Amino acid sequence: MGAREDIAKLILRFTVGGLMLFHGIAKLMHKSNFIELLLTNHGLPTFVALGVPVGEVLAPFLLILGVCTRVSSLIVAFTMVMSIYLALGPTAFAFTAYGGPGGELNFFYFFVSLAIFLLGPGKYSLYRGNKTYLQ
Repeated sequence: MGAREDIAKLILRFTVGGLMLFHGIAKLMHKSNFIELLLTNHGLPTFVALGVPVGEVLAPFLLILGVCTRVSSLIVAFTMVMSIYLALGPTAFAFTAYGGPGGELNFFYFFVSLAIFLLGPGKYSLYRGNKTYLQ
């Protein structure tokens, strides 16, 4: 694999991890019960909200570092599935006045996270061993 591919993987990890980290930190700093309310409205227990810091802070941070990249990218992807289901619902697929679907950003995070899972961390990652579950 060439340097270009490894740099591209680094850019993908930094983009998804860095941008998602802003969402997670904002939620931690400005605590509200919005997520608990969404969970309750969908018949889910409120303790599930404890997964938000994992999916929007820890996993993105690990993506940036390149540690547990594949697992972290799946956690981010799952977080986006839950976000689409809980927060957007059918409006995720409805087209807005700007021509894109309502869940455009969520879909972007989801599919790029899947791409990161398939591609792996690349050469420019903190983890340099051969344990595949840590890549």
